[in-house]
Amino acid sequence: MTAKIRVTVRVPAKVNVQLGVGGLRADGFHDLANVFFAVALGDEVTATPGTPGRGVTLGCTGPDAHQVPLDDSNLAARAARLLAAHHGIEPDVHLEIAKAIPVAGGMAGGSADGAAALVACDALWGLDTPLPVLLELAAELGSDVPFALLGGVALGRGRGELLEELPVTGTFHWVFAVADGGLSTPAVFRECDRLREAAGTGAGVDRVPTPDPSAALLAALAAGDPVALAESLTNDLQAAALSLRPALADCLEAGLAAGALAALVSGSGPTCAFLAKDAAGAESVAEALTASGTCRAAHATHGPVPGARVTG
Repeated sequence: MTAKIRVTVRVPAKVNVQLGVGGLRADGFHDLANVFFAVALGDEVTATPGTPGRGVTLGCTGPDAHQVPLDDSNLAARAARLLAAHHGIEPDVHLEIAKAIPVAGGMAGGSADGAAALVACDALWGLDTPLPVLLELAAELGSDVPFALLGGVALGRGRGELLEELPVTGTFHWVFAVADGGLSTPAVFRECDRLREAAGTGAGVDRVPTPDPSAALLAALAAGDPVALAESLTNDLQAAALSLRPALADCLEAGLAAGALAALVSGSGPTCAFLAKDAAGAESVAEALTASGTCRAAHATHGPVPGARVTG
């Protein structure tokens, strides 16, 4: 592969059509049955050569750009440094993020940018890193990063990083309602554990069984049946997200009243996801949610779509 002078990568957001959360492990994580679904709402990351010796520099545009850290904590910057270290080169690159995925919204926007940076820097530097190696590096960055590389629909096991691609037929139509402010994923998991303890069920692996994927959900995806999928959507973190942000219940109710087939909190929230029967139905739900005052914005989109891909 020949090195380039500018590479742009588009990367999708995700919604968890099933998020089964097991008990709290000794290492502080939870075993998951996490069915990821990539949607067309996405970010773009553009990589250009940086100043020699300066390392990674960052810029960001978009409605939530002011919430994106432009320091070493940014997953895109960490991804560039990790890839460079793997190949023994200097990570001199500028990454410009065009942000459309809600920040701290439960749609893996930071993880998506990390995946996009891996792909963009790999092309910019002419490295031609094999996909299995990129997936290993992605898993070092975070549990959701490997899926952002693959896209489509996949079952995530372990912390979500052990992926198995799943069969899916046709296109499903979604609406995502963006809330003001974000929710911390670790805080939502802690609240999930607290609620389980308060309910007397316990929160540890000795009390909470390891979750399995829903057979009905997998069948609905394979059949391309939105009605059956709507009946199978689950999120074990939803109660915790609603506990921390009770107003999300009003948004979920507004979407259902507008005709959505199903509503759920996306991942750890606070973005709410609504499954529609078709594209027209999604547009109608988005318009109603925007007018309802229960969210900051609502976006109709579709999926599944591929993972991080070079577009320019």
